[in-house]
Order: sequence, then structure tokens, then C-alpha cells
Amino acid sequence: MDSASRQPRFTLDIDGSRVTVLGTAHVSRRSAEAVAELVDSGDYDAVAIELCDSRFANLQDPDRLARTDLFQVIRQGKAPMVMASLALGAFQQRLAEQFGIEPGAEMRMAMDKAAAAGLPLHLIDRDIGVTLKRVYRSVSWWQRLNLFAGLLASALTREEVEEADIERLKEGDMLDAAFSEFAQRSEQLYRPLIEERDRYMALKIYQAVQRERPRHLLAVVGAGHLKGIEQHLRALAAERPDAATVAARLAELEALPPRVNLWRWLPWLIVAVILAGFAIGFARSPALGWALVADWVVINGGLAALGAAIAGGHPLTVIGAFLAAPLTSLNPTIGAGMVTALIEVLLRKPTVADFSSLRHDLTHWKGWWRNHVSRVLLVFFFSTLGSAVGTYVAGFRIFDRLTG
Repeated sequence: MDSASRQPRFTLDIDGSRVTVLGTAHVSRRSAEAVAELVDSGDYDAVAIELCDSRFANLQDPDRLARTDLFQVIRQGKAPMVMASLALGAFQQRLAEQFGIEPGAEMRMAMDKAAAAGLPLHLIDRDIGVTLKRVYRSVSWWQRLNLFAGLLASALTREEVEEADIERLKEGDMLDAAFSEFAQRSEQLYRPLIEERDRYMALKIYQAVQRERPRHLLAVVGAGHLKGIEQHLRALAAERPDAATVAARLAELEALPPRVNLWRWLPWLIVAVILAGFAIGFARSPALGWALVADWVVINGGLAALGAAIAGGHPLTVIGAFLAAPLTSLNPTIGAGMVTALIEVLLRKPTVADFSSLRHDLTHWKGWWRNHVSRVLLVFFFSTLGSAVGTYVAGFRIFDRLTG
């Protein structure tokens, strides 16, 4: 029996075009072989893959990461998203190294085979940055920490996975069970990570059929999305929405949900409370006022410096964290992590070798601290966390002094 015949898939006719959606495991050798067999069969005149523009560019140009401007990543507030993406990639890389196959090999195979056959290639997944931002906006702060901790744990665990278990991922039952548990814990988390992307990819497939009318389109997606895409695609085939409606629905799924006003104004409210505390302290006595300022500097700066030290930051970065955090905490437009990460970049500028080895280094927890790229991100994360904790601890300390 060939590899293609063992893969989960479904076929659907839409307005005179036939669509076959193949479910794969992203680190499965058999999945890559199945994609090659299907495209080489000559039965298809168009190919679609579960990639967005940025991930497609990364697969096309593996050295693209080495040209990343960390200054811009940090300045634009993209460091948390980059860390989450690296954690996801590290988990996939760990499995890939275990089974001797590159992450996304089936997507690369589809890209290469489509190019060789001169077939149009459609990128149907939503941009990973948009997905992560929608996740970030849709859950509470503690769920964000829980998600990030889970990503790191999955990336750093050394427990080996049997190849048979990887192959069973294509059957759908293991992924469905995992997603169901995910949804029970947080529907807000499940929706942007899975359900919205199922709808988005179904819409992109339908849009490709509308625009180009292929005879037979092959879509290659992760097996966990197969069931959801089939449901949405069948509904679209029955509804037959026009091009404008499809475009509007895609735009809706690409839009970022607005921030809750409370969270937008909370940092400024905290600053106002702290400054009011200082003013009250100095009004009572200069000694009390300076004692409050000292508490603020020592606690906020001390915890930010501790975070930078835990991340393995340069000694000057640790000192910078101590000096910067008390000031940046009074200006919500600039975070302590932004300052410390920039100092770390200046003092220990990542080399091309750091970027080249990043994917492999991150499969082990020591690699996060050894690689200069990931260490910059750790400095950003831990000093930001330390400063945030310090703000609340120092705030309560000031309150105690004023009411004691």
C-alpha cells in the first residue's frame, strides 16, 4: 500500500471544480511521501498548503532569520510573539530531529513539486502573528502566562515520542481529544488557535476555486484541521457566497479584536496611584516621601534586575534593569524589558552562527540561555516580568507605609 492511500483526506466538488484536502502530520516522513505521490500523479492542476506568507518565506529562505533586526523586533513590541513562535518551532524541531525529518517537510515537498510541475500554489493559513495576537487579546493575563509556560514546557521536555504515535496524529482522534480538552479549559484559546483557522483555510480554498476554477485542487493541511475544514467547506459549497462575501469574512478573521478599555487605561491608573502616593508622602514629610521613593526603586529595580540575572544577562544589563525599571514603570509606553533587551543586544550582539543554530539550540533548555538570540528574548521576558511584579509589590509597600 502506498503512502498516499494511508493518509486521511476528503474530496468535495465545488462549482465544477474538485477539491481534495489531505491531512498530514508536520513531522511525518510518510506525510511528505504522500504529498509527493499525489502531486506527481498528474491528477491535480493546483496546490494549496497550510502556510502563511511569513512561514512560506522562512521555508523558501532558511537564512532569512539571520537577517532579523532584533532592535526592530523589540522596539515594535514583537518580542513575546517571536518567543512564542520559537517555542512552537522548537517543539516541532525536537520531534523532527528524533525522527530524522525536517519540520514542515510535507509543505516543502508540496512547494517543490508544485514548482517543478508548474502548478499554481496557494497559501491558505492565516498569518501566525495575527493568530497569536488574537489569542493574546482574547484571554486573560494568567491564561497568557499559562499558554506560554505550556509552549516552553512542550519545547524543553526530553520525553521521546514513538513514531507510531506521530502517525496516529493523522487519524484525527488524538488531536481531536487534545483540542477538546483545550476547549474545555479555555474556549477563548481554542477559537483563535483552531476553529478560526479552520474557517479561514476553508474560505481561502473556496476563494481559490472561485478565482481560478481549477480542475482538481490538492490542499495539504495538518490532520487536526481536516474535520473542521471539511465542515466549513461543505457549508460554503451549499451556500455559494459571492467573492465580496468571502473577502469580507476573511477580513473579519484577519482583524485584531479591540483592546478592552480597562486594560488600556490600567497602567496609567497604576502610575497615577503611585505618583499620588509619592505626593502624599512628601506632603506629610520629606523623610517619608524619600522612603517611599527608595522602596519603589529598590523593589521595582531589584526584581527587574533579578529577572535579567535569571535570564543570564550581561552584568551591565542587570545594572541597566535596576536603573531603568523604576523609571519605565512610570511610563507605560516604554517597558523595562525593551531597555534591557536593547542593552543586551549592544553588549552581546548575536552572530550569524547564533541565528543558524537557533532552531536546534532551542530544543534543550540550556540552549535558550546559550544562544545569544534567545537569551536577548529571555532578558526581555524576565526583566519585564520582574518589573511588573515589582510594580505591584512596591505599590502595596507604599500603601502600607501611608496607612500604617
